[in-house]
Amino acid sequence: MKAIEVKYLGPTNFKGSRYKAWTDGGSVTLSTDYALNSEENHKEAAKALCKKMNWHGILAQGSTPKIDVFVFVEDWTTFRV
Repeated sequence: MKAIEVKYLGPTNFKGSRYKAWTDGGSVTLSTDYALNSEENHKEAAKALCKKMNWHGILAQGSTPKIDVFVFVEDWTTFRV
């Protein structure tokens, strides 16, 4: 199952704030879209990586204390607890 990790990168002296999405096969980094909130920027970074990798499907979002994680949802990957 593919998983996409996304994290916020704060501004530096040379670059503005950004969001980086990555997986085993590659990564993308997007400048912050200030018209969107943080959650929406995380989703846009995940979508941009999916576009780059030519991946399609339904993503579910979760998080750890430092990153957001997106995974593709299929019937066989879900279960109730």
